[in-house]
Amino acid sequence: MPKITIRLDGDLTKEVDLAKNRTTLGRRPYNDVVLENLAVSGRHACLIQDGAQVTIEDLDSTNGTYVNGRAVKRQVLQENDTIEIGHFKLIFSAGSTAADEPPDSESGPPYDATWPQAFQDIAEVPASLQGRIRIVSGPAVGREMMLTKAVTTFGKPGVAVAAITRRDANYHVHHVEGVQRPLLNGTAVGREPVLLRQGDQISLSGTVLQFLSS
Repeated sequence: MPKITIRLDGDLTKEVDLAKNRTTLGRRPYNDVVLENLAVSGRHACLIQDGAQVTIEDLDSTNGTYVNGRAVKRQVLQENDTIEIGHFKLIFSAGSTAADEPPDSESGPPYDATWPQAFQDIAEVPASLQGRIRIVSGPAVGREMMLTKAVTTFGKPGVAVAAITRRDANYHVHHVEGVQRPLLNGTAVGREPVLLRQGDQISLSGTVLQFLSS
């Protein structure tokens, strides 16, 4: 679940899970998150959830809303973005792994609503039929990982997420969410699964993966 960590003058005040589709921020007590400071407007800003994406929107506040030091009216948030409201700093977390981490083959698809029905099964793939991926560019270069699940997702929620799926005796790659689409050997991939072949390279968010069959 996405959350914000609220700090005032460098001190942690509290953490808030973003459980609602719309979370209001302001000085007045009717807000979902109350920020008691005269530099904060009574109804200052709100956080809007749309699937895995969270957006901050300024509600015509007196002193403005800032993300990473820049005044914004409306902006999609990314992992560890810092929202400044008055003297408060709110650190945003999407509640999942960072974009630069390698694919997590131990977890199933976290975005059920966006997945083709044929790929909902996340049962273990028999070891004799497993493919694997090798990180050839990025922070974890050289690392290899077996594709032990029928579905392996990777990327950063709200920014770029792709998946490698197994169907029958073959593996496929397709786009799940985000503006940025994965590249297969330099060609953008959409939501329609594309067959993977030995040595194919998948690029996403600065990381390049090479598919290898066992």
